Formats: sequence, C-alpha cells, structure tokens
Amino acid sequence: MRHFEETGVEEPLLGTPIVKYRDICKSFGDVEILKNIDFNIYPGEKVAIIGPSGSGKTTLARMLMTLENPSAGTIEVEGEQLWHKEVKGKLVPADEKHFQKVRGKIGMVFQQYNLFPHMTILRNVMEAQVHVLKIPKEEAKANAIEMLTKVGLDSKLDAYPLQLSGGQQQRVAIARALVMKPKIMLFDEVTSALDPELVGEVLQVIRDIANEGEMAMLLITHEMDFARDIADRVVFMADGRIVEQGPPKQLFKKPKEQRTKDFLSRFHSQCTCQTSDH
Repeated sequence: MRHFEETGVEEPLLGTPIVKYRDICKSFGDVEILKNIDFNIYPGEKVAIIGPSGSGKTTLARMLMTLENPSAGTIEVEGEQLWHKEVKGKLVPADEKHFQKVRGKIGMVFQQYNLFPHMTILRNVMEAQVHVLKIPKEEAKANAIEMLTKVGLDSKLDAYPLQLSGGQQQRVAIARALVMKPKIMLFDEVTSALDPELVGEVLQVIRDIANEGEMAMLLITHEMDFARDIADRVVFMADGRIVEQGPPKQLFKKPKEQRTKDFLSRFHSQCTCQTSDH
C-alpha cells in the first residue's frame, strides 16, 4: 500500500495530501529554524518525526496549529490555505475567522496537558464542544463520556485534574482533542513530561487510536520503538531540514544518509547504556 521512491526524501504516493507544507522557512531573529521545507501528510497516514533537539520538529507542528507563523512559504489543509486566504486571486494574510475555520480540522496534544484545573474531567472534555462546535450540552456530555471511556477514564468523570496522575491527565487531553473530531491529530512529545512508568499507558491509547486507521496523525516523538510500531512513514529532521524519510523498517534498519545513521547509532548506544544500568 505504501510506495516510496528510491531517493531518501521522496514521499509515498497516496493521492491528494490532507496537509501540504510548501517552501516553509522559519527564523527567530538571525537563527534559521526551518529551511525550505516541502512536506505532505496524506489522509489516514501516520507520520512520525524524529530528530535531535532543535531540529525544527515542534515548530513544524506548531505552525499547523497556528501557534507559530512561517517566515516564508504556505501551508494548506484539505486544499485551503491556512496562513493566507485568497482575495481577488491574490494571497493575503488570513484573519482570525479564517484561522478558526481551517484550524477546526486539526487537533493537538502537547507535552503539557493544559487542562482547566477548576473543572472536572467531564467538563474539560465538554467545554470546547459547547463553546466552539456549539453542540448542545447533553450531546456534548454524551460525547465526552464516550471518549473518556475510550481512553479508560470513565471512572474519573467527576475528578479534577490534580487528582489524577500525569498519565491520566494526558489521556484526558487526548480525549479532549479527539472529541472535536479533527481530520488530523498532532502529538508533540506527549510522553516527555511523564514519569517513565506512566509512558506506556499513554502510548497504548495513541496506538489504539492509530489502529482505527481513519485519522491522519503527525507524531513528534523521541520514543523510537513507538515510532517504529505506529508509523506508516518516519521522517528524520536535523538542522531545520528533512534529511531522510521512509517506511519505519527501511529508515531504522537501512538509513541512507550518514546524518540519520549517526543519530540512530547515538540513540541505540544510549538505550544500551540505560539497559546495562539496571
């Protein structure tokens, strides 16, 4: 089903992309974070982005959530411009109304859970449905209960965030994003703030979502085994560029670029050291 060209930076041929990054650049002052990125995500595709800190992975995702604006280039979601809109045949900067319309197709789960501490878990998952999607409260409540059950938290509906473990809070954040029915979900290092013993429960929830297959997913992760298991395509970024991409089996076992080989060998040696410590 997945077909890749021979060159390392070519993408699979899967029809019309749901997301298109075109010639994206991003600088903070004199520091270039992203350099001429061309990148597609296809409907239902699970893409994992790996790479060293500072390579631009999170910035790429934050642009899709309109949390960081590109210095140059365009992003499209389902054929619509995200940061621009067309007026009389010309692209002009988008306004907030346009942002909200296109952004409604995208869900994101961050490293930090960003739950409302004064609201119960049930209210946290209901709130955006009611105020953003304008869904009646009873329907929003039913949706929230269904989604919290899906992530294994139906017994915690009346609990408050601070009464939950970090892993449980992150699962609430996932439920809150999923209940908005996005076309694409972004997961930005969602386990990096968790204690090691809580990582597995969150990754399992994401695996279950991925296995349903319907939704496109962009996963920024330092969990290499997880990326290998879950992704249709793994993208390796370094120094603000896409260095190499391909199916997990190919990229992890037979990377073509030296930069990829160096990164993976460092990761493997770290894993070996951590294993030998115990």
